[in-house]
Amino acid sequence: MTDGAAQRAVLAVWRIEQPRLLAGLARMLRDVPLAEELVQEALVAALETWPSAGAPQNPGAWLMTTARRRALDHLRRDKMLARKHAALARTLEVEEQAMPDLDSRLDDDIGDERLRLIFTACHPILPREARAALTLRMICGLTTEEIARAFLQTEGAVGQRITRAKRTLSESGLEYETPRGEELARRMGSVLDVVYLIFNEGYAATRGDDWMRPQLMHEGLRLGRILTAIAPEEPEVHGLLALMELNASRAAARAGPDGTPILLPDQNRDLWDWAQIRRGLVALGRAQALGGEDGFHALQAAIVACHARARRPEDTDWGRIANLYAVLARGWPSPVIELNRAIAVGFAEGPAAGLAVLDTVAEAPALQRYHLLPSVRGDLLLRLGRKAEARAEFLRGAALAGNAQERAFLSRRAADCG
Repeated sequence: MTDGAAQRAVLAVWRIEQPRLLAGLARMLRDVPLAEELVQEALVAALETWPSAGAPQNPGAWLMTTARRRALDHLRRDKMLARKHAALARTLEVEEQAMPDLDSRLDDDIGDERLRLIFTACHPILPREARAALTLRMICGLTTEEIARAFLQTEGAVGQRITRAKRTLSESGLEYETPRGEELARRMGSVLDVVYLIFNEGYAATRGDDWMRPQLMHEGLRLGRILTAIAPEEPEVHGLLALMELNASRAAARAGPDGTPILLPDQNRDLWDWAQIRRGLVALGRAQALGGEDGFHALQAAIVACHARARRPEDTDWGRIANLYAVLARGWPSPVIELNRAIAVGFAEGPAAGLAVLDTVAEAPALQRYHLLPSVRGDLLLRLGRKAEARAEFLRGAALAGNAQERAFLSRRAADCG
């Protein structure tokens, strides 16, 4: 195996095993930032060892053993906390196949290791955006660049936010602790943010060669379904699940055989997963029945439901979609929501009306590096017959796009303008 192949193998295994490693060490050390640091050390050790020695038969066990040894070394060095950690250090020497902790499982309100860790990291001591950024980086394995694009912020700003959040957790003396009852409910909003961002990075990847990352999309759906069992009376939980189910139902139609993106009006709707659409509509109905029809996720799900109910593009109720975006914008003012409203208005009232809405947010700082701003503007200009201006916008969008498929797609649209 070449060094490059070995490194790719290490990174592939690490992406799969990292949440389990982090959860296991955090539970033992009761310190999430420290656990993340030690897991990173295990990754470095694998990158140094595997290219020459070869990948072990059980890579996940190798990484866990290495990370545990690092943890044991840390506890032994930390003399000031020796008394507190003596019992914990002894548990690290127990074999991997030790009996499970049945008592803690009986007292577990969550029942999923990764979701439990997400709730733990979304501590109220941190600002809400910092909770999401820290959790996405540490627990979900997204890069700082991917998180920055999701928040429409610079990589440096997000990196600083994550660093400050880690420092706050470390200096606060807070221990790894699964929230329960009211404390769990207090963190639910942040957890929903994180789960949706995981899903969205899978649904429309911000970087890389593939437009979609199915593993992340399916993980977001899995976590959303678990959340509905944890909080069955919380409308926004059902709203989020509806939003993810309805969006995911179009996955098979969103790209061609070569991965080329296919826009919504051009998709073959026979490829949509109509069983998944029905599940999404049921979840949306549940959110509305619980009084959450005006919730952030429920409103977005209602918008996607308008598309899901249209068997043909011309059957889409763009007027209702534009009105729903207006309601969403009043509750959660955002240039991204206005950009999406511009698309809806462009179909409901014509491209000139859509362009007028878009012009109101064209100078918003958050959109200046967002490739969809020139992409949407180019589409509206093209429909108005202003091909030269549209071409310039598509080229600008291609230059900003972090995903290779989107970049190529926008470049082709620019070329089609002549």
